[in-house]
Amino acid sequence: MDGMNMITTATATAMATTASMATGMSMGNHTMGGMGDMAAMDADMHRCKMDMYWNWYTIGTCFLAKSWHITSRGMFAGSCIGVICLVICLDFLRRVGREYDAYIVRQARLRQSARVTDIATTCDDNACPGTESEFSTPKTLNHATAVASGAFVAPGPVSYRPSLAEHTIRSLIHMVQFAVAYIVMLLAMYYNGYIIICIFIGAFLGAFIFAWEPVSLAKESDATSVTKCCG
Repeated sequence: MDGMNMITTATATAMATTASMATGMSMGNHTMGGMGDMAAMDADMHRCKMDMYWNWYTIGTCFLAKSWHITSRGMFAGSCIGVICLVICLDFLRRVGREYDAYIVRQARLRQSARVTDIATTCDDNACPGTESEFSTPKTLNHATAVASGAFVAPGPVSYRPSLAEHTIRSLIHMVQFAVAYIVMLLAMYYNGYIIICIFIGAFLGAFIFAWEPVSLAKESDATSVTKCCG
């Protein structure tokens, strides 16, 4: 009887040990499987998502470089705001270019007016140099009267070629404008819907802020007269 009890006890102990080992292996496999899933998710998060078709990716996307890798929603929101500001800067640079061209024209007109003033102060009762005889002006004629009466025609052609320094500055403004526009184009080529919408928003805000300029009525009237004449 004692021998049978010992055999029974040994069998029970062996079965309990086997069950314990099976449970441990199952738990270990489950734990290893969970760790594997977490590692896969982490690897997926750190992999750049890039598609050459329309997409709505947020976390996991990359723009322009691996260093611009979106790892959170806050980072993606900041990127969207940055894209909007970048497009606004593009419109700002366009306005700077127009304003600098207008500045060059104003400076050229001032120099032209200075030459007219020199002519006005050296004229006598005879015909002035460079003008018709009917535009003769006495020596005491001031600049304002000469210009208002149309007595003087500014020497030289109507057009003006900017100096080397002025043209260099114009070229620098154009280069920066071209670089910003090219970056915006590269961002649009990722086909991310959120980024493209932000580009549209930035274009609207940039035009609203920097393109609010006076409209020349003379050009409009000239176009209307040409249409009535030749249309």
